[in-house]
Amino acid sequence: MRILHTMIRTGDLDRSIKFYTEILGMKLLRQKEYPDGKFTLAFLGYGNESENTVIELTYNWGVESYDIGGGFGHIALEVDDVYEATDEIRQRGGKILRDAGPMNAGTTIIAFVEDPDGYQIELIGKKNQTG
Repeated sequence: MRILHTMIRTGDLDRSIKFYTEILGMKLLRQKEYPDGKFTLAFLGYGNESENTVIELTYNWGVESYDIGGGFGHIALEVDDVYEATDEIRQRGGKILRDAGPMNAGTTIIAFVEDPDGYQIELIGKKNQTG
C-alpha cells in the first residue's frame, strides 16, 4: 500500500493551479471535467503519479469557498533549504505564515505558507539541515 494523493477543495481552480505550479513549482499532471457531477479534478505534483504522492484539487462548479474546519492540519513538503525556499516563494508572490527557522522545542528547520484557499503548507528541511 501507498498514499496516492491528498484531496483539497478549491473555490477557484485556475488560481489554485497557478499557485501550486508557479509558486510551489509543481506540475499539472492531469485535469478532467465531470459535467454530470458538475465538478473538475486536477492532479498536481513533483513527479508522475505511479511513483509519487500528489495533490488532487477538486473544484465543485459554482462553489467559491469552503470552511477548512478544525480537523485539517496542513500539507507538508520536504525542501533542500527552507530559508531559500521561503525566499523564492515570497518572491513569486506566495503568502508566508511563518518564516523559516527551528521548530518549537526542536532543531528541524520549518516554515509555513498559505495557498489561495487558506490551506497551510509546511516546508520541512531535510533531516541533515539544522539551525
